[in-house]
Amino acid sequence: MGHGALAVAGQYQPPALPMGDGPCVRCPAPLVGLLLDPPPVAGCAGHEPLEHTVAGGRCADSLQPGVFCGVGYSARCAGSGQPGAAIASLYPASGSADECAVMSTPALLTLDDISLSFKGVKAVTSISFSVASGEICALIGPNGAGKSSLLNVINGVYQAQSGSISYAGQTRRRMRPHQAAEDGIARTFQNIALFKGMSVLDNVQTGRNLKRRSTWLEQMLRVGRAAAEDDEQRWHAERVIEFLRIHPWRHTLVGKLSYGLQKRVELARALAAEPRLLLLDEPMAGMNAEEKHEMSQFIRDINRELGTTVVLIEHDMSVVMGLSDHVVVLDYGRKIGDGTPEQVRANPQVIAAYLGTRRSSPIRKP
Repeated sequence: MGHGALAVAGQYQPPALPMGDGPCVRCPAPLVGLLLDPPPVAGCAGHEPLEHTVAGGRCADSLQPGVFCGVGYSARCAGSGQPGAAIASLYPASGSADECAVMSTPALLTLDDISLSFKGVKAVTSISFSVASGEICALIGPNGAGKSSLLNVINGVYQAQSGSISYAGQTRRRMRPHQAAEDGIARTFQNIALFKGMSVLDNVQTGRNLKRRSTWLEQMLRVGRAAAEDDEQRWHAERVIEFLRIHPWRHTLVGKLSYGLQKRVELARALAAEPRLLLLDEPMAGMNAEEKHEMSQFIRDINRELGTTVVLIEHDMSVVMGLSDHVVVLDYGRKIGDGTPEQVRANPQVIAAYLGTRRSSPIRKP
């Protein structure tokens, strides 16, 4: 697939004054457990390879017992002869074998000192980080940390008061949703926003509206360029539907599908735009374990097989640590961690933010 834009990107209307990402929960239990006792990954001793496919990332199912590895850990995977080494070679190794070459490829997206506030309420403060082309970057943090607000800045739904964004070699102080869509940035949102009275196929095809070049009159009469475009857009939509394995429901009304399938249709609509950068806001929220497993596999395949760069928000830390090459941690609108999953998990600031720190007693012993 080539690179395109998300036709519906400009349809989202943000609230006048956002209330963050939801009720503020400072210490999510899944992350606490992860920091204290990291979960095993695919191929770890004592576990079947398929049991931890989600946590195991894109590395081989046949890894040696106890080895933690993902596509980002190219220094450990490349040249190993294990399945998955070819995928890891997308990120050439540099430095020691313990370092992950997250930024070894050119940055597709760079945020420089981004700040955003609403009537004096600071949502994001001085955030800077880069996302390498071809990687999966996860934004994590407690509810209300500013993750969704940051995605809204990236695709132009919100306009930052300060800072700049560089995307595909171009630096912009501001980016509008339609510009982001035309430049190949696709987006899904926390809440499903599909056309419930339309079929799966029709919903997916709306993601290709910006690909059309025919006039509205040609489309209404289905003459001239419109007829050829209809066939082309349907063909692309069918490919995406097959890719995400929702073809049995292609003619089913979206409103009759399960929640998990609706989330997959929303992903398909974004993917139909052939994006270069895919922004996913909690794509696995509300899913059961099986649905999370399937969605993780699809995101991995989108990145690996289509070469799409992905930035996602997710609260399931076992999924994040296994799926991501790069993790950025936010807390109260500030960045407190930025690196590989292993580096973030060992970051004292991240541990302190989620677990707290021990203070010595002010009372002295006599």
